[in-house]
Amino acid sequence: MSTQLPASISEETVRQLSAERDEPEWLLETRLDALAALSDLDFPDVIQTPGRKWTDLEQLDFEELADPLAQTEERDLVSPESDVEVLSFTDALDSHEEVVRDSFGSVIDPERDYLTALSVALFSSGTLVYVPEGVDAEDVKIRTRMEGRSLFNHTLVVSEASSSVTILERQSSEPYDEEGMRYYSGLVEIDPGENSYVQYGALQNLSEETYNYTLKRGITDTYSTVNFIEGNLGSRLTRSDIETELNGDSSETKIVGAFYGHDDQHFDIDARVWHRAENTTADLVTRGVIDDHARSVYEGVQDVGRDAWNTSSYQRENTLMLSDESEADASPKLIINNHDTEASHSATVGQVDKEDLFYMTSRGIPHLTARNMLVEGFYVPVLEEIEVDELRDDLEELIAARLR
Repeated sequence: MSTQLPASISEETVRQLSAERDEPEWLLETRLDALAALSDLDFPDVIQTPGRKWTDLEQLDFEELADPLAQTEERDLVSPESDVEVLSFTDALDSHEEVVRDSFGSVIDPERDYLTALSVALFSSGTLVYVPEGVDAEDVKIRTRMEGRSLFNHTLVVSEASSSVTILERQSSEPYDEEGMRYYSGLVEIDPGENSYVQYGALQNLSEETYNYTLKRGITDTYSTVNFIEGNLGSRLTRSDIETELNGDSSETKIVGAFYGHDDQHFDIDARVWHRAENTTADLVTRGVIDDHARSVYEGVQDVGRDAWNTSSYQRENTLMLSDESEADASPKLIINNHDTEASHSATVGQVDKEDLFYMTSRGIPHLTARNMLVEGFYVPVLEEIEVDELRDDLEELIAARLR
């Protein structure tokens, strides 16, 4: 790969980031290994159709975007009155270094691709959610408001055996007062213990001069559940990867996504599940709306391994286009290597139903009101899947505000 690092990203930069946070040697070495790997790593794969690459990640100019020693943000960590601990990475390394060391980089390979390695090398903002054995916790909240030109963030969730936790993480930013684009990168690793339950929700509403890259990944244990919920409304360009590797017998995952693009926003949404154990279940549900000159591309993959007996795996994605200038593509995939599998996948791209619109306007409903009602109704199947009330309410409010 011909990508070169800008002058602002060097071994000295990484060492300074680590020293400012008084990090242990093992974490510094992980950062430096990721930095050294950058010259040999490619950008994440993107969907290509004949004659077209839908998302050009190589346009990201880190000479302009990355300012690693000036990362600033406003953070708010809220934990319920229980034994769950929600800590900044700095505090977590002081009180739970062994927990962080055992799980950091165990779910997401730090050298997976260029953007992931860059985030591991440069992250300055991080959170550990640690749920001890047998603890049930709800309403864990992480709010991050990006303030500088770039921000690299890392969230680590560790739940021990027979525990449960529900997490809502928000990313936002105010319009930038300087010229040029911004860059936000967020990695989320979920490491659940046996018979534990993790529900992680994210709501991204970054300002629209921001490039946004996020990778959220969980690996299950026996009888464990990892559920993801994601809403994307902000940014100029979003590349979102959500993945679950079902390695534990009788484990489950659900990936629920919603996005709404307007103006010239671009959303590249990728959901992947690997069935590697017996009696596993997966359900992938995504709905998106695009208007104006916005673009979206979706790829969903269900991969059933040879030893994944009695697999149940379902996927459905729907995109609604509100303008003739908007563009969308979807590519659901099934890879089945075990005959004892029940699976399905579907994807649709289309416009508002003209007959429904005509029916409503013929009964006196103004055209724009009728269209907005149909759009809100389009999101209902996804909203019904969202078990986090606050996330569902916030998403409904943001969709309604955009329609207005």
